[in-house]
Amino acid sequence: MLVKILGAVDLVIGLLLMFATGVNSLNSAFLFFGVVLVLKSFLGMLKDIGSWIDILSGGVCILSSFASIPAVIGVIFGILLIQKGIVSFM
Repeated sequence: MLVKILGAVDLVIGLLLMFATGVNSLNSAFLFFGVVLVLKSFLGMLKDIGSWIDILSGGVCILSSFASIPAVIGVIFGILLIQKGIVSFM
C-alpha cells in the first residue's frame, strides 16, 4: 500500500515537473515537493536507481524554485518520475 502511495506522489510530482517548470507562482510547491523527493530518496538509502531518480528530481525541483532551469531538464526528470510511478502500480 505504501508503494502505491509513494508511486502516486511520483506521478503528481512528475506531472508538475513536466508541465509547470516555467510558472513562477509555484515556487513554494516546487520547494515542498523537492524536499519530499529528497526525503523519500533516503528511504531507499540511495541503493537503487529509483532513489537516485528521486534525489536528482528533488534537486531539480529545489533549483527550479530559486533559479531558472531549462524546460527540457524538467521534462526529462518528469518522464523518469512518471515512469517510476507507473511501475510502482504494477
